[in-house]
Amino acid sequence: MARGTHEALPDERNEDVLVYINGEFYGRAEARISVFDSGFLVGDGVWEGIRLHDGELALLDLHLDRLFEGAKAIDLDIRMTREELTNALRETVERNGMTTGVHLRLMVTRGDKKTPSQDPRLATGGPNVVIIAEHKRADPGVRAEGIKLFTSTVRRPPPDTLDQRLNCHSKLHEVVALIQALKAGADEALMLDPTGAVATCNATNFFVVRRGEVWTSTGHYSLNGITRRMIVELCRAEDIPVFERPFSLTDVYGADEAFVTGTFGGLTPVVEVDGRTIGSGKPGETTARLTELYGALISGA
Repeated sequence: MARGTHEALPDERNEDVLVYINGEFYGRAEARISVFDSGFLVGDGVWEGIRLHDGELALLDLHLDRLFEGAKAIDLDIRMTREELTNALRETVERNGMTTGVHLRLMVTRGDKKTPSQDPRLATGGPNVVIIAEHKRADPGVRAEGIKLFTSTVRRPPPDTLDQRLNCHSKLHEVVALIQALKAGADEALMLDPTGAVATCNATNFFVVRRGEVWTSTGHYSLNGITRRMIVELCRAEDIPVFERPFSLTDVYGADEAFVTGTFGGLTPVVEVDGRTIGSGKPGETTARLTELYGALISGA
């Protein structure tokens, strides 16, 4: 059975969560956005996934940096300050009685349109801001066993088509890539850049370990992942050789270890790519070490 990095343990408390929509709170079943919303109509918006750990919103400043940079890039006025968004996030978890093991999805769209259209001038009334907080812990079995990847034929587009560093609502190419992987019996999709080099996975950033060195892509064709950034910084701090560079599937198939990173799952080992066993076929030592270092970082964030 295919299992991905976003596989979460079931939690009945999520049936009663309160959802933040534009300053008000609604029960899960009553939480609604208009069918004229820009995000629903054309995928026009930006978002962040944030973890609540021991009462703290982990790496919040970095997430807000990315959110506001993305909004500026698409000329979207959030109409809320960093402080106001922070207060909204905190009020959401407080109203839900949440303290740890929580995943928050902060979404901002251009708002409702007066008619279905791409034209941003047709937006009325300002942006829609939604925060969904859920009790979500990653399935430990996924990390213990690792995941299998399949290389999709869907490429990551270049920056002049859709800059992949934007954490935007337009994700259809990633969904199609994941569908290919699932149909092939894998857990998630590995995606290449327009040059044929390895870029990223459909929802996570990808790393390999070769002869004691940690490699990840240049980042030009992948999400500006915050967990990715933290792993690169941890490697440098711990004198683990790390490189952001182009590399091919041949380099992947011959790797000693591989793993993916993301806000929800942290580090997840990769044990197979395109039917090739990676290393021993089990989570490796470097992956385990970086997982421990990252856990300590989040605990102190």
